[in-house]
Amino acid sequence: QVRLVESGGGLVQAGGSLRLSCAASGRTFSSYAMGWFRQAPGKEREFVAAINWSGYSTYYTDSVKGRFTISRDNTKNTVYLQMNSLKPEDTAVYYCNAGTLVTRVARTGGDYWGQGTQVTVSS
Repeated sequence: QVRLVESGGGLVQAGGSLRLSCAASGRTFSSYAMGWFRQAPGKEREFVAAINWSGYSTYYTDSVKGRFTISRDNTKNTVYLQMNSLKPEDTAVYYCNAGTLVTRVARTGGDYWGQGTQVTVSS
C-alpha cells in the first residue's frame, strides 16, 4: 500500500513557475514508477509526466515537453513536478500516481492516487 500526498499547488500568472511535490509513505517507494496526471474542469483526467523507479527514464505528454520536468528523490520518498512557462490551459487539479510499471503509469496510471492539488494559471 502506498499513500500519496501532493503539495505545492496555487495561483500563478501566465509565464510563471510552480513546483509540485508528492510525498509517499512506505518503505518501497524506490520500487515504484511515479507519475503526474491532471484534470481540468469539464475534462477527463490526462497524463502529464512519468518517471521510472531509478529516475533514469522520463515520459511527458507533448503539451508540456520543454516546460515541465519530473524528478524524484528516493531518499526522501518524494517525486516532484517542476512547471515553468505556465499557461492558462495548464489550470487543473494535479494528481500524483504510483505504479509498478512505468509504461502503465504513462498510459492509464498505476494503482495508487493522491488527493490532488489545484494549480490555477491566470492570463
